[in-house]
Amino acid sequence: MSSLDELWKDVTGVQQESPAIEVLLCSLPALAAVMLGNLWRWARNVVTIAHEGGHALVALLVGRRLSGIRLHSDTSGVTISRGRPTGPGMVATALAGYVAPSLLGLGFAAMLTVGRITALLWLSIAALAAMLLLVRNAYGVLSILTTGLAIFAVSWFAPERAQAALAYSFTWFLLFAGVRPIGELQQKRARRAARDSDADQLARLTGVPGLVWVTFFGLVAVGALVMGASLLVSWTDLAPTLDPAAG
Repeated sequence: MSSLDELWKDVTGVQQESPAIEVLLCSLPALAAVMLGNLWRWARNVVTIAHEGGHALVALLVGRRLSGIRLHSDTSGVTISRGRPTGPGMVATALAGYVAPSLLGLGFAAMLTVGRITALLWLSIAALAAMLLLVRNAYGVLSILTTGLAIFAVSWFAPERAQAALAYSFTWFLLFAGVRPIGELQQKRARRAARDSDADQLARLTGVPGLVWVTFFGLVAVGALVMGASLLVSWTDLAPTLDPAAG
């Protein structure tokens, strides 16, 4: 019981915020993972996990019954839920996927502003564990286990500074990575290679053109990136570091 109490205190406790320059430096590997093709090919699996997790969470919230989640090696995925094929619940479920990584990154940025570094890491592990129960294919299990074990290893064995670096880098990654798939989506739609995309499903459900939905996804992603970045680091935080005459 004593060990559990200590673990709970660690998870719910407040950790010291990292210096602004270190927070900014954590954005560099995150940006590289999104911009560099070879890295993106692997990192995009994490975005797919967040995307399908968004579908699954909203499906449960609106009362749909989840049948399972599949994650594929080409970084695509599908969440299968049962319920009314039309109506607000289905619209909300279809809407949730592309905005999920960005909104998750924004939420994580808010947590980091109040020093909840360990809580962020363990919340990520808990969410991955919950998704693992719903995954119905081997590659999906492998993707979630690999991601979850990597976060667990850092949160359990690494020093606090390394935990903070992971938390900030992961948050930056979600904020950056929320934007790129939306551009990729529209490119596929332009080639008529994404007839069953979330945007096109929403178009059929609502009568609103798919391009409007893609634009909405983009506005949410860019807005979350701007807001998240302003939460993580601001010019007033960096000024004393960058200005040798300051202080």
